[in-house]
Amino acid sequence: MRYAILIYDTNTANPSPEPPPADVMEQVMGEYFGYSKMLRDRGHFEAGEALQPVPTATSIRGHGDDVTITDGPFAETKEGLGGFYIVEARDLDEALELGKACPGLKYGATVEVRPVVAFEADYADREVERGAGAVAQG
Repeated sequence: MRYAILIYDTNTANPSPEPPPADVMEQVMGEYFGYSKMLRDRGHFEAGEALQPVPTATSIRGHGDDVTITDGPFAETKEGLGGFYIVEARDLDEALELGKACPGLKYGATVEVRPVVAFEADYADREVERGAGAVAQG
């Protein structure tokens, strides 16, 4: 089963105007590269990315035809989503063990482990075809 390992931290929500010292950034990134390598070596890694800080976000909100685009995150929070991994794990227990190894925990991050919904590879194509058929018949 696939799980998302979501990494939330306060620096992502409220970044400092000053970048961290180069040696600190090198150490932290080295730990994340090591974590990624461990996931790959053990056959769990499927995807992973770091995200820009929350102030760079643009949110799209909508209801029906009423859509608004605003600068910033969807909600004000103390922590922001800083990055994620998609891993393959036998079950939730194994996914939690992988999540506990995330270096972000060492720096005060919150790591959320959440199952990913499994859709068949052609699910979206089939839904589009179904929708097009309904329009053509209507």
